[in-house]
Amino acid sequence: MTSIKVLTVNPGSTSTKIAVFVDEQNVFQKNIKHAVEELAPFERIADQFAYRRDMIVKVLGEEAKMDLADFDYIVGRGGLVKPVASGIYPVNEAMKKDLSAGVLGEHASNLGGLIAADLAALSGKAKAYIADPVVVDELDELARITGHPAFERVSIFHALNQKAIARTYAKEHGKRYEDLNLIVVHLGGGISVGAHCKGRVVDVDNCLDGNGPFSPERSGSLPSGALVDACFSGKYTKAQLKKMICGQGGYVAYLGTNDAYEVELRVKAGDRKAALIEQAMIYQIAKEVGAQATVFSGQVDAILVTGGIARGKDFVEDLKKRVSFLAPVFVYPGEDEMKALAMNAYMLHRGEIEAKIYQ
Repeated sequence: MTSIKVLTVNPGSTSTKIAVFVDEQNVFQKNIKHAVEELAPFERIADQFAYRRDMIVKVLGEEAKMDLADFDYIVGRGGLVKPVASGIYPVNEAMKKDLSAGVLGEHASNLGGLIAADLAALSGKAKAYIADPVVVDELDELARITGHPAFERVSIFHALNQKAIARTYAKEHGKRYEDLNLIVVHLGGGISVGAHCKGRVVDVDNCLDGNGPFSPERSGSLPSGALVDACFSGKYTKAQLKKMICGQGGYVAYLGTNDAYEVELRVKAGDRKAALIEQAMIYQIAKEVGAQATVFSGQVDAILVTGGIARGKDFVEDLKKRVSFLAPVFVYPGEDEMKALAMNAYMLHRGEIEAKIYQ
């Protein structure tokens, strides 16, 4: 039987991660670093496209000893496209146009689909896709209502990892993801808590600049009145307030670091403030899990905890104490975005899912 080869591409702000999978086994992985001075000449992120593509081709040839013609699928990290349902999408002209223009904002992940498409064209064999971008939107109508028609909740969360972990849990337990009610908690620089109802994330906090628990660098839900007062106090610019919400909130604001492991060490060393703030974050995460349990009227099959902070055993145990009465808790430490991207390609190849069309 012919092996199926998949290349995954995950561009970040100062690096491009690539991985090669052969029949679902990761046989090569590289984090290609980009020095700030190398990126400086590019005015827009989209302008970095050819530079990053050429770096990938060089690494594949010189280090992985593979040619683009070897691949069957090339899957890029989904960027800030228009809101879409979860799934795998072939990179078409409409998507390339939106990724190039930055229709929902400029981010390095926008290069994922663009690079995948170009590498596939150079391959002459491979097909290019993106999978489960951060703007996956499966929210129920009720979940969009805020309390005032001038504002609507939007879906921005760790869709790729949440979906992959939910499917992994289902497979391990001999069940279909589409038959389960799951709460998935992603613990990273941002924290998202999603209600997965029979294969759809029908409710989730906007973990970028919206609501939910605070995280290592984001403020989460803030008191509305106090936030409005701050906006008109004259003390802060709009950019400063945006940073307070996302980038300089959470652990950064309280403790001066976004490193959850450093906070854990401070707690173990007897730092009372660090302990208080860590427990407050656990408390807020638990409240969000409890809120999402009401989406299912309490009928929750499992709570899945994932992300980098899930490696902290004491942190997870304290979280379990608050939420395990709702449903069994399963922990999947870390996140493997490259494997998640490849998983979508293999599910597509086996006919377990169908590709969706971006419009």
